[in-house]
Amino acid sequence: MKVVVVGGTGLIGSKVVRNLSDHGHEAVAASPNTGVNTLTGEGVAEVLQGAQVVVDVSNSPSFEDEAVMHFFRTCTTNLLKAAADAGVRHYVALSIVGTDRLPENGYFRAKLAQEELIKESGLPYSVVHATQFFEFMNGIADSATDGDTVRIAPVKFQPIHSDDVAAVVSRTAAGTPLDGTVEIAGPDTFRFDEMVRDVLTAQNDPRTVVADPRAPYFGSELEENSLVPGAGAQLAGTRFADWFARQQ
Repeated sequence: MKVVVVGGTGLIGSKVVRNLSDHGHEAVAASPNTGVNTLTGEGVAEVLQGAQVVVDVSNSPSFEDEAVMHFFRTCTTNLLKAAADAGVRHYVALSIVGTDRLPENGYFRAKLAQEELIKESGLPYSVVHATQFFEFMNGIADSATDGDTVRIAPVKFQPIHSDDVAAVVSRTAAGTPLDGTVEIAGPDTFRFDEMVRDVLTAQNDPRTVVADPRAPYFGSELEENSLVPGAGAQLAGTRFADWFARQQ
């Protein structure tokens, strides 16, 4: 089976390509690095020729509100049209747990718009909602830093390892379309501020983490369950403590 992985040279995409290839599929990495640009349409029709499945794990180069909305709307529209023209039988997209809960977050709004385009396209589809990746902890701390203080909301947080995300996306791509959404998360739930504090302490980072209920998360104030999945989510096996110990 030919599977085109859009964003296939990135963190998740490269793992998905490897997983699918290891299971005997023809997995093709599609990205600007390989001559495929979904924003301009360059190379999209050509790479989708003969493909049965499209997996979109691409990401916007800019998180600015208008730019990220333009990216996901334009890229998804271009991909959906090309996929329909090519007779693709399964369209898989990676998104984020909570896209419909944080309307003030420009990135989440753009991902929600992407999901709506997919659902309205008429193509058989599957959407995978993942929580935040282990690998993003330092970036999250940096985004919440003001001087020497990191302000983080004391809410529930349930991150997941990127390997586990890639494994679920790969299995989903090789399976029957869900025509719906599956949620995935790590096995353990933390307090967001406590987890960031523990990570920075372990790295001998001198910044002070302050629990602030009104601290914005990329533009949005968080409620207790904004970032965690609902009942029935698939829980991955990799524990943050084990992964973090290996990184150190």
